[in-house]
Amino acid sequence: MNATATTPDHTTTRHLDLPGGRIAFDDTVSGTGTPIVLLPGMLDSRAAYRHLRPLLAGAGHRVITMDVRGFGESSIAWDDYSPAAIADDVLALLDHLGIERATLVGSSYTAATVVKAAGLAPERVAGIALLDGFIENLPQNALQRLVVKALGHTLLRLPSVWGLYLRKMAYPSAKPADFEEYVAGLVAALRTPGRKAATRGYVFGDSSPVGWSSAVSCPALVVMGTKDPDFPDPAVVADRQAAALNARKVMIEGAGHYPMAEFPQATADALLPFLAEVA
Repeated sequence: MNATATTPDHTTTRHLDLPGGRIAFDDTVSGTGTPIVLLPGMLDSRAAYRHLRPLLAGAGHRVITMDVRGFGESSIAWDDYSPAAIADDVLALLDHLGIERATLVGSSYTAATVVKAAGLAPERVAGIALLDGFIENLPQNALQRLVVKALGHTLLRLPSVWGLYLRKMAYPSAKPADFEEYVAGLVAALRTPGRKAATRGYVFGDSSPVGWSSAVSCPALVVMGTKDPDFPDPAVVADRQAAALNARKVMIEGAGHYPMAEFPQATADALLPFLAEVA
């Protein structure tokens, strides 16, 4: 573990070396109750939580944010980018920090990660929260699978497509003041040498596993934006997830796929009562 850099929200980057690569994270250290680990979605970095983390830390919680394999300040080349592999990284990070139990929050792709971690190590996970997650999603028909595959190949050739999605669809109601700078950074990261393999691992990975929820016994919270463009009917998907996890559901009015950046206060208002309960 070593301090190497400062993130845009002025926290110090630390690293955990694992057999397959290096994971970047930061830790507020102070705070009481059960620590919280925040995981970004695919092709994103832990800075996705730059507006939410201060609200959680300000409420007295110890908050840890972690870059997933291949993105942010984690190393790029891994042999596995699956939600299950990232779950192993999260549990390794808890071991490294000497944390016996934590609440895990996953966004989009990593919603499946926190579900997997809760099933693998129930004694280590106090609760899980899914932010616009894909776990237990509605099955895709043949046409939908074809469209997703075509979009994935397009993204690999033209990283600017990711910026187009973020600018035109993912934030339908509100954009943070630093939005353009943030999106430009994400698109630039996709062009980093070697990043295409990591991108391929996420885009063509199984982001919507079905059945993992049956192993979860801890409290769960499902948070979903009412205008999430990734789902034909976000409320239906949220209901499906809540039923599978025996979870409480919170819909954030007007939010798209990243409520923690689009509506950080509303996201904090959804999370804080849940964090108090699991503490």
